[in-house]
Amino acid sequence: MSPFEQTGAVSAFAQPRLQVDGSVLARGALATAAWTAVAASVTLLANRKVGFADPLYVAETNAGFVGWAVALALATVVGALWPPLGQRLGRAAPWLVVLALLVGVWDLLTAKLGLLPVPFFAPPSSLVEVYAEDWPRLGESVLHSLRLLALGFLFGTVSGFVTGVAIGWSRGLGYWVHPVLRFLGPIPSTALLPMAFFFFPSSFSAAIFLIALATWFPVTVLTWSGVASVDKAYYDVARTLGAGRAFLIFKVAIPAALPHVFVGLFMGLGASFSVLVAAEMMGVKSGLGYYLQWAQGWAAYSNMYGALIVMALIFSSLITLLFTLRDRLLGWQKDVVKW
Repeated sequence: MSPFEQTGAVSAFAQPRLQVDGSVLARGALATAAWTAVAASVTLLANRKVGFADPLYVAETNAGFVGWAVALALATVVGALWPPLGQRLGRAAPWLVVLALLVGVWDLLTAKLGLLPVPFFAPPSSLVEVYAEDWPRLGESVLHSLRLLALGFLFGTVSGFVTGVAIGWSRGLGYWVHPVLRFLGPIPSTALLPMAFFFFPSSFSAAIFLIALATWFPVTVLTWSGVASVDKAYYDVARTLGAGRAFLIFKVAIPAALPHVFVGLFMGLGASFSVLVAAEMMGVKSGLGYYLQWAQGWAAYSNMYGALIVMALIFSSLITLLFTLRDRLLGWQKDVVKW
């Protein structure tokens, strides 16, 4: 190897292989500083005693805040050297700072100063207590809600899809179904709660029917719209190649209508959430809706807030799962609608 080649090899070896991203360091450091201030506030400032019993899980909550601040500091250092993590941290940093401010103010107004009225407002440690002490009841409620939601959404999706394809393909069938759709569809499913509980043999079956009805209407309308809007040239080309009616429906109409179908599924899933909670509060004595009603009746507002957080995480995860399925099936429309 020549001296020039050796010099070039040494200089190339001496160059740093990892470039530190200054913006990631700045944003991550800001988020870390915000959560470090929160951890210092909840740990060093004394809690104000309210009532006769001392709050539980205060030390565990404080340790969780300290651990989160340390984890953010480590993520900032690693993110500056590893671009994928750094980009995620950079996008999330503003929200992390805002959340730190909210949590810090929440702890100050409740645990430290006691300015917010009890029991309507509780400190952050109360949520840890709910998840640590009442997780069997809360977990059972989650399972009941997921079972009820899955059955109602499944029946509503299947019936809405079949109805939408049928009336989108057949004008004769659409002549009879369309007026019924226009009459029953706009009625909120929650308005039919008393009637459903009267006609169905159990409150569980009535709730399934109402969730299915809330899902059926948007899925039917959007599927119908998708099938009816398929370009006629697709059918002409398929018929020229010898396609029959079944091929036209299952290989041409339905695939072309899938973008509309998924929009209907999103709308139906959102509507089914509200019907699920209302049905569990009024008739089905189980699930997250019933848990919320029970917590409100006993003035256990910490349990109510804990259930609301669990409900938000579950419903958001279900919509995210549906978007993931949509992006996999409709790859050419991946960036059209985002969640």
